[in-house]
Amino acid sequence: MDDAITAAEFERHRAHLTGVAYRMLGTLADAEDAVQETYLRFARTDLDDLRDARGWLTTVIARVCLDELGSARARRESYIGPWLPEPLVGAGQPAAAALGPEDRVTLDESVSMAMLVLLESLSPAERTAFVLREVLDLSYGEVAAIVGRAEAACRQLVARARAHVRERAPRFTPDRRQHADAVQAFLAASMDGRVDELVRALDPRVVLRSDGGGRVPGVARRPVAGSSRVARLLLTLAARHDGTARLCPVNGWTGIVFERDGAIVGVMGLAVAGGLITQIDFVVNPDKLRRVVPSH
Repeated sequence: MDDAITAAEFERHRAHLTGVAYRMLGTLADAEDAVQETYLRFARTDLDDLRDARGWLTTVIARVCLDELGSARARRESYIGPWLPEPLVGAGQPAAAALGPEDRVTLDESVSMAMLVLLESLSPAERTAFVLREVLDLSYGEVAAIVGRAEAACRQLVARARAHVRERAPRFTPDRRQHADAVQAFLAASMDGRVDELVRALDPRVVLRSDGGGRVPGVARRPVAGSSRVARLLLTLAARHDGTARLCPVNGWTGIVFERDGAIVGVMGLAVAGGLITQIDFVVNPDKLRRVVPSH
């Protein structure tokens, strides 16, 4: 079939495929590589033989991502400090726009920073099975065909992953207004510089993870837990920051973007429950901020 027709058919599904790969791999760079590999395989296929192009493409990209997860896991084990996903910032900015309008509308807890951090703790097979079944709603038979295991084994993979997520998932409100209000109060308290006000904005068991990739000095290389410890660390960082901080959508939820001299220096994703911040994922690794567009 004509190359232009093949390319046009693939473009119809690009946003969907990018969304699948991002949920499985955690960075748009890796997701885009997986999408490109999927396109190359698609281009070698006769479209006349495909009854369901979307289903075929989903199967292929899931297999590509499963293969990539093994090597990515090895790389991340030698990563300096906590590894956090590449943030999707602002509905109209390049990183978020890569998912397309279809996926931006359905940005939910499955693509929140907190959930992506949690998915990192699953094995490649568990993560793949979980995303395919719980996020994409594929049948166990379809999951088994992709993962290359018996259907019963895939049911066990999903059950283990589901239990792991249920046990370790941060407390999280689905109310976007409550989430936004809590983040706004948190930012105001951080900028005010008073530790007591900031502590009141934090859940007592709050956890802060910072990802500098070993490239940014002063970044905590281990998670920091507890409202008092987190508040003191944040105020220290705020005192050093001589730029601006603004609220902005981060992976579909209100987060914070930090700028200095026209450059992005940090992006913060937050989880909220009961009006308090329960988890903070702070990305300052420059490699993961390249796609974020500064304000004008």
